[in-house]
This record gives sequence, C-alpha cells and structure tokens, in this order.
Amino acid sequence: MQVLHINQSDISGGAAIAGYRLHQGLLEQGINSKMLVGNVKTNSDRIEAVPRKPRFENQINRFTKYSGLNDINLFSSFDITNHKFYQDANILNFHNLHTGYFNYLAISKLTKAKPAIFTLHDMWSFTGHCAYSYDCDRWKIGCGKCPYPDTYPAIHRDSTRIEWKLKNWIYNKSNLTIITLSRWLTEQAKASMLSHLPILHIPNGIDTNAYQPLDRHLCKAVLGIPQDKRVLLFGAESLKDKRKGGDLLFNALQQLPQSLKSEILLLTFGNGSEAITAELRIPTINLGYVSSDRLKSIAYSASDLFVFPTRADNLPLVLQESMACGTPMVSFDIGGVSDLVRPMTTGYLAKPEDATDFCNGIVTLLEDEQLRQTMSVNCRAIALAEYSLELQAERYIKLYKEILL
Repeated sequence: MQVLHINQSDISGGAAIAGYRLHQGLLEQGINSKMLVGNVKTNSDRIEAVPRKPRFENQINRFTKYSGLNDINLFSSFDITNHKFYQDANILNFHNLHTGYFNYLAISKLTKAKPAIFTLHDMWSFTGHCAYSYDCDRWKIGCGKCPYPDTYPAIHRDSTRIEWKLKNWIYNKSNLTIITLSRWLTEQAKASMLSHLPILHIPNGIDTNAYQPLDRHLCKAVLGIPQDKRVLLFGAESLKDKRKGGDLLFNALQQLPQSLKSEILLLTFGNGSEAITAELRIPTINLGYVSSDRLKSIAYSASDLFVFPTRADNLPLVLQESMACGTPMVSFDIGGVSDLVRPMTTGYLAKPEDATDFCNGIVTLLEDEQLRQTMSVNCRAIALAEYSLELQAERYIKLYKEILL
C-alpha cells in the first residue's frame, strides 16, 4: 500500500501538523506514505512541493482574484497526475486544500484513477468560501448573500453560490470518502452537499510519548516561572486571529478577583501575544512561536490550566496536546471542542462568547486543587485510550484497505 497525502504544508499550521503526524504514524506501521504539500518546511525524500507554474498562475490571478473564486487560477493542480508520488500511489488522502496552492476543480481528475480520502480539518469543503461559517448556515441551501466575505479565506466578491455549485459538481464526479475529526463536523458534513458520500469519524491522533506529563516544578524552573505562581497557558499559531478569541481571554482575565490575579502568571506561545498581554497587568512570559514538541510539553506541564477562548474550531490540536500532558482546560462550547473539554471531567466548558462564564471556569478550577488533579488523571487516560497516534493510524489503514478491495 502506498499513500499520498496532499496538504497545505508539512508542519506549518494545525491541519499541516495533523497531516504530518498521520504520515509519521503510517510510516511507523510500515505503510509507504508520502506527501505533496504547498509549503515544504522539513527535509525528507518523502515530502515534495506540489508542482506549480507561478509566473503563469500569478498572471491569471490578476484577473480571477476579483471574481471571488479563490485558487481557480492554479492550473498546475491538474498536472499532479504526472508526479512520481502520484503515479506510485494506490490511494490519495486530501487534507486542507484552501491555502493558495491547490485548485479544487482538479479533484475529479486526480480521483479518476485512484480513490481518495478527504480528511476535513474545517468546513471549507462544503461552503461557498469560508473555513468556518459561525452562525451562518447558508451552506445548507447553496450559499450566496454571504454575511462574512472577509472571513478566512476572504473573497473580493460574493461568488459563494457559484463556488458552492462548482464544489458540488466536482464531488459528484469524484471518488471520495470523507473523514471528519469531531462529532460536530460529522453532523455538519451529513447536512451538507457531501451527504451522498461515505462519511466516517476518525479523530486526529497524538504522540503520547512526545506529549506526556512532566515534573511541574522542574518545568517551571526551566521556563523561569516562580514556583508559587499559578500558571495559565494560552497558545495559538496567531494570537491576534479573532477566531482564537484573544479579546475574550483579555476580558475574562480582567474580571478575575484581584486576590487571584496577584497569584497568576500568564504563559503564552504563538505569534502576536504582546498585543493581548500588554495591558493585563499580569506577569507574562511569551515563548513566541514554538515548533518543538518537547518545549510545548514543558509549557503544558508547567501550567495549572490551558485556556483556549476559541470562537470556532474543529478538533484543536492544542487541546489534544494539553490533554495528553494532563493539563485541564477551559474553553467555549463550540464546534468540536466538547469532544476534548468534557465538563468537570477534563475541564470547564463556558457558554460561547461569554467572557464572564470563561472567567468563572478559571476561578472554579484554580480554587479546587483536588478537582484539577482528578481532571489531570482523566485527561491523560482519555488521551491514551482515544487519541493515540497508533490508534488513528490503525483506523486509517483499515479504511484504506477496505476502499482498495
């Protein structure tokens, strides 16, 4: 069996990291896995860049970008069939296709000779342009009149009805099996244009050896955190991304009782944290962008709570990482978050957009050390039982074999 993953990057971005981890998990189980990606960051003979014709495609994009149809200028996607990785593969595994490196109109051609899994890391596959639709459900009826044209990936013109129809047309001509990562996205997919295709739920896996509980006192010492401080950890690829809720966290932390606020240190990783923490008057350590699994494990293990005020998410990798390190979590009850943040079992689920309830969650857990310790044990046990990388790889291998029969 030879599997080819097509993704935005190998390790740049959440969906990229998730796809790369699956690639590594498959290799560990003897599967010949390779990747074609839009942005190559690692050095491996199993990973190459998706073929591109930048000069030609950029010239076309000068006109097509104003149509509101993103990425239809990328004609090189149709040439992937000429790449050795594609020709050697038995089965394809699509991941994120919407970061400016791939033309979704090529899906039909690529799956004509080889079946494909389409792993959904967000909602983009069945909307007229957006990765998350928030409170809009027009994707159920064909989009058009888009209320959020500026949400990622942004569009210059509202052609969402046309893009919706193009995707629907392509999927009806393609050999696809859909994989969803969360219970929430499973239900969304079943209510979408993808409903006629096989839809299965397989959550992302995580290396529970790379991410495991470490000695808290030692981790604090490594990061220069005073031992008497209660540590809140906040992390995202870009902390200035409104979807990640940095403003909500700011409001929640401002509402903390002064007696508790004086005991807290805020630990952050990701780009742009200074913009959020500058006015909080809470001691802060900013780690910047962290790619090292070991350093992230140290950060999680040094923390009393991982706080994640997201406005929209599928199955966030950072919550899986926190869970595997035994760090309880506070987040909002949106998307697939509740698969991981299980109320009073692994953390606290606040009402969406409610900074006061989020603050209450922080206070509730910080003031009950025994509850946090119980949650920590639960987090690690659930990560091992339900989200190991070995289990994810086994599920994918079983599905690949069934499709290839």
